[in-house]
Amino acid sequence: MEIYYTIIMFIIGTIFGSFYNVVGLRIPNKMSLISPPSHCPNCKTPLKPIELIPILSYIFQKGKCKHCQKQIPIFYPIIELLTGCLFALAYISFGLNINIIIPITFISMLIIIIVSDYNYMIISDSILLTFSLILTIEILLIYDVNVLIVHIIAAILSFFTMWGLKKIGDYLFKRESMGGGDIKLLATFGLVIGYPMAILSIFIGSIIALPISLLTLKNNSKHIIPFGPFLAIAAIIIILTKLDFNFLTKIIGN
Repeated sequence: MEIYYTIIMFIIGTIFGSFYNVVGLRIPNKMSLISPPSHCPNCKTPLKPIELIPILSYIFQKGKCKHCQKQIPIFYPIIELLTGCLFALAYISFGLNINIIIPITFISMLIIIIVSDYNYMIISDSILLTFSLILTIEILLIYDVNVLIVHIIAAILSFFTMWGLKKIGDYLFKRESMGGGDIKLLATFGLVIGYPMAILSIFIGSIIALPISLLTLKNNSKHIIPFGPFLAIAAIIIILTKLDFNFLTKIIGN
């Protein structure tokens, strides 16, 4: 049964991942999520249901549009696959119970942010606000008002810590070191994973980003790399591994 539910969560994740591609690409452009329906970005031909099957449609079509033969960006199936894997891992980590709701919601937000920040270097305020509201309600309903207050304080502390780091970075590099969206994103991290872990995500994200940044800057010194996806990956690692401050304290103590 464990394997069965893991597969089901993976399939559900790929379906949601396909939708998150749409959200992440349309919201920054202030486009409707409903109209126009899914279509080829090159020839504008509406896609049939068989062309919308996550991952498989990309494989069967050999990565090309059936109508104009234009190459489909591999980014689409990668996001579908990633979301499917993360939903499955969330099930493995939290089980099929009420405790999985917050991680799934959090992961969903982060996938959308990865899509939008990678493609447009934009972390939409509307996405952050919508998911922060949903997560706040979930924390209140699953736990209680006292836990919610603690998480809100953590969100505020995370926001101002990231704001302070940005100011220091701006001063040292003599230019904008990170976007305002990254600062607001850290507030959401604080709301979900707590203050110490939200700050830890900055360092984990930086470690992940460093080799990629060096490689990119070597080829193009003027290229600006969005930090949001790396922060998102770090936060996903933290929440799925259930990493907390007490665990770190034990490691340091040993």
